[in-house]
Amino acid sequence: MANHSKNNDSQELVEKSLWIGLGSIHGLGSQTFCQLLKAFGSPTNVYATNFRQLKEVVSDRIATEISQGVNTDALADSLHWLSQENNYLVTLADAEYPKSLLEITDPPTFLYAKGNLALLNQPSIAIVGSRNASVQGEKNAEAFAHDLCDYGLCIVSGLALGIDGAAHRGALKANGATIAVVGTGLDIVYPAKHRDLAHQIAERGLIISEFALSTPSKPQNFPKRNRIISGLSLGCLVVEANIQSGSQITARLAAEQGREIFAIPGSIHSPMSKGCHQLIKQGAKLVDCLQDIIEELKLSPQLNGSNNETNAKNKTSANPGENAPNDTILTLMGFDPITLEHLVVISGLTVGEVSSMLMLLELEGKVTSLTGGQYQKIV
Repeated sequence: MANHSKNNDSQELVEKSLWIGLGSIHGLGSQTFCQLLKAFGSPTNVYATNFRQLKEVVSDRIATEISQGVNTDALADSLHWLSQENNYLVTLADAEYPKSLLEITDPPTFLYAKGNLALLNQPSIAIVGSRNASVQGEKNAEAFAHDLCDYGLCIVSGLALGIDGAAHRGALKANGATIAVVGTGLDIVYPAKHRDLAHQIAERGLIISEFALSTPSKPQNFPKRNRIISGLSLGCLVVEANIQSGSQITARLAAEQGREIFAIPGSIHSPMSKGCHQLIKQGAKLVDCLQDIIEELKLSPQLNGSNNETNAKNKTSANPGENAPNDTILTLMGFDPITLEHLVVISGLTVGEVSSMLMLLELEGKVTSLTGGQYQKIV
């Protein structure tokens, strides 16, 4: 990680302050920033350019703000954060800047980063889905993330509740790599429930954001974040999603960026499956086992743990229940949610017997109870 072993070099901090200062000007987005870089070469040159030349590229107001120079007092908190170990600002001028983001139409001009910068250029796959995921959906996301790490892939997601968090946890359990792309400043953990997970990712993976420190969670931030999630990745796996969701946005952006789209099918009765089914209708690859992704991306295993190549190729993360005990209730449950009353009818058992069996199966982690008095088998 050349030039990034530490950020406490005074000259480097001065250069970073110019990037941050330019990026903090209201109304100066990444596209305009890139136009300035194309015209003048670097933020240093931009700030050294006279007002008349600046007006040829930007509005009078922005040219005026640039001409006034950088207010370093206003950047004191950012520069202090950068001076700390493992905190970075990765700019378009840096070798560590992810090559994959240079391929998209609107790359961020710089990224705040905390953790292992080498992951920015490791082959990656995005795993995204519903914040209100089912237990089975989270298990699928975690299992796929775990197994994809055996192929040397870095798991990219958004640190959100539900599928995102499960994907990050799966990568960490595999001792693999994971990147969390967040929609806030890196001095804020959102959601707060993922504070411990965020700390683990910062220690063993990488957290990145294009948003300035102290930027709170805002709805408009997340579509911008999603283009980075998809842009970093070879493909995007959608585990569970409703029709109108952030995951659908990420998948659409991934398609526009020329990435592969994968979707796991589910019950026709579940709202969380409808987004995946729509993606499949639109051309996403239906995925029900790891091999579907491996073959599409033409990956070779780079195993992290004790798994061998045969085991890795034969994993079926979405359907690992083939060797489950031939339990009467489990067999009758199928894969869709089902009520206690329906189970009593089709099993011929009493309410007490079925209730007792369901309780034992819940304790064993084979069944989960849902709202509305329904139960679902966990495969």
